[in-house]
Amino acid sequence: MSVIATHVDDSTDQLREKLAAEQLRPDYAIDPYFYRSHLVHELELEHLVFKSWIYALHTSEIPNVGDYQLLEIGEDAIIVVRTTDGSIKAMHNICRHRGSRVCEATTGNRKTFVCPYHGWVYDLDGSLKAARETHIMPDFDKTQLGLKAVRCVEYMGMVFINCDPNAADLVASLDKMRIPLGAYDLANAKVAHRQTYRVQANWKLAIENYLECYHCATSHRAYARLHTLKDLEEKSAPVVAKMLENSDAKTGINGISQTHTQIYLDADNFGTCAHTMRYGLYEGFVTGSQDGQPVAPLMGQFQDYDGGAGDFQMGPLSFMLNYPDHCVLYRFLPRSLTESDMELVWFVRGDAVEGKDYDLEKLTWLWHHTTLEDEYIITRNSLGVNSRFFEPGPYHSEFEETLQQFIHWYLHTLSEVV
Repeated sequence: MSVIATHVDDSTDQLREKLAAEQLRPDYAIDPYFYRSHLVHELELEHLVFKSWIYALHTSEIPNVGDYQLLEIGEDAIIVVRTTDGSIKAMHNICRHRGSRVCEATTGNRKTFVCPYHGWVYDLDGSLKAARETHIMPDFDKTQLGLKAVRCVEYMGMVFINCDPNAADLVASLDKMRIPLGAYDLANAKVAHRQTYRVQANWKLAIENYLECYHCATSHRAYARLHTLKDLEEKSAPVVAKMLENSDAKTGINGISQTHTQIYLDADNFGTCAHTMRYGLYEGFVTGSQDGQPVAPLMGQFQDYDGGAGDFQMGPLSFMLNYPDHCVLYRFLPRSLTESDMELVWFVRGDAVEGKDYDLEKLTWLWHHTTLEDEYIITRNSLGVNSRFFEPGPYHSEFEETLQQFIHWYLHTLSEVV
């Protein structure tokens, strides 16, 4: 874990002053205070992260009754489990007695969840099944002491959670991009590989990096060779226009190039971001691999490659880059003030067989390689941002436009709660 010096006299008054100063320079990177303050970090968790819809897992990863995974966010853990009736539920990994975690392994199968401290036993749906020696307590009510529930929805095989019991409907927002996202048949896809990259940096630096491609040409040579996002629109527009003109016909999917963007302050409701667009790969390349050539069978409804890739956002912290033959999901989560997790999930057709239909190393090479590069530049960014001599500069008006939308949402949310 990285160790940084923080303000010992931090306060909500100081936070208000910093937020007011940001309003005077809306087109500039934010003050390093927002990456260093423990007060800010706690407010972020409570009012941004835990009130946002977050990708948890794919249904194929917990196919059997009792299968579960833990989702770690900050200092908290959430259990996502397949219950006895076949449904998927999520709950806080906190015993209702004195707070011990009831589940330790990050994945597995259980008939019940048993607290290792005093032996309270919970059913798979979170209800309290047994609590030792409580028969002498006349007011003890098991029905009121189940594991605390977490909102949980499934969409096209993807499971999303939200710790806010009053969270707005995510599915209604995602349905607005049902045609292009549905073309990949993710409900029947499978997870070929998933990997967590721990980054020694504040979580905002990790997601800010993802939301801009100003760095792509200099930091990601392999990626930049294939993808038009590394160039200004004035250069990439002809390539993208040619691809879009033929996308429906080549893929066999009417509406594959549909666009929709309602993210951050423009989202239908808090934490329900939804975005899709299709952008081009340079001529001669058809997918996101080391050489730009196919690495797996075509996904879902795809009949052929169109020289394009689908860009998606689902909630504030979860994203997908979908090629005709595989999909890559990115999720960003804070683990502490100075640590964050970047989770990558690679999807292929559900009937694809590793070693026969795809080579795992070739499938994952580009985005594993790119993420290691990201880890390097984000860590160096963190070291500079945490310098007492750092003075923020202006955002790039085109390359960092989406990043600015995130920052405006972030600052607006903090301003609302203080």
